Order: sequence, then C-alpha cells, then structure tokens
Amino acid sequence: MGKTKKEIIITGFGGQGIVLAGRILGQSATLGDRKHSTLVQAYGPEARGGACSAEVIISEGFIHYPYVRSADILVCMSQGGYDKFISRINDDGMLLFDSDLVKVTGFSGKSYSIPCTRMAEDLGRKMMANIIMMGFITSITSTVSSEAARSTVAETVPKGTEEMNIKAFDKGYDYGVAVLKGIQKKAAGKAGA
Repeated sequence: MGKTKKEIIITGFGGQGIVLAGRILGQSATLGDRKHSTLVQAYGPEARGGACSAEVIISEGFIHYPYVRSADILVCMSQGGYDKFISRINDDGMLLFDSDLVKVTGFSGKSYSIPCTRMAEDLGRKMMANIIMMGFITSITSTVSSEAARSTVAETVPKGTEEMNIKAFDKGYDYGVAVLKGIQKKAAGKAGA
C-alpha cells in the first residue's frame, strides 16, 4: 500500500451505489485484511440523481479523524463528482474514473479509466457499475486484497445476486490487471529503446 494510511473518496450521483462501494471497501479492509477503516457518507439534497460521496480511510493503525483531508485515491463515477472533488486529491494522488461519464480536465497526475457503466450494461445490469468499479479499484490500488473484496461483495449484495455481482467484480478486476500490464509493457518498451 505504500503509506500505512490511505484516504479515499468515491463520488458519483445517488442511485449508483456509491455508499455501498465505500462500505464494501471499508469492510474488506477491516474484516478481510484486519486493518482499521472509517466510512463517512454524504448525499445531496435529492437522493436519486443528486451528488453523493463516500469517504473511506484505511490504516494499519488507529484512525483519529474519520474525514478525508487530502485524498490519496479519488474515484469518480460522475462529472459533478469529479468537478466537486478533484481539488481534494493530493499532489501524488491517484484518480480512477468512469470513462463514459467523466471528462478529465485540469488534472495531470496518475489516472486510470474504465468504462464501468457500459460494462455493466453489457452484463445486463447498469446498477452493477459500482461493483465493476470496486474490482477496478482493488486491482489498480491494492488497497484491499482481492480475496477480502470478493468475499465482502458476496456478503453485501442482495441475496440471489451474489454470483452476478462476483462476475461484475471480476470483470472490473481483470480490466485493471490488463491496464497495469499494458502500462508495464509500454514502460519496458521505452526502457529497451
């Protein structure tokens, strides 16, 4: 994980399962990986369609303040979320975003994109975009182990949808693995030139 503490903001709009994604991340860290975690959630004035965010802190040690001061990882699933929270990412922070819903401007740091909404639609369930994003977050950041995250997804989603949601998680995870391999190949090609 690099640092012993990671501050993460997941943002989007109501109805995307942003808070559920934050809960899965925090629960994976605590119950699966035996770390400490906090979750603070915020909704806009409207529940569905309004701004929504989940702030998660994961640490090897005690967490004394539950709010994210400066995000190490910012996950954006809506343009409004990106616009609102991009200023809260730290200088060496990492941005993960849904490439179908977010247009990145004014950010030159590390960023990784995934078309998670389109991938969820291809699976027949647009509502699983958050679970696909969870798989992507897990593979790109290694903030929680894939075993802990997969197990938490299975325990957290509605009964009867576990298999479908695990498939969605794996799709996002595998996409992240492919992205990282592509970056490694590109770097190896430059080093060999």
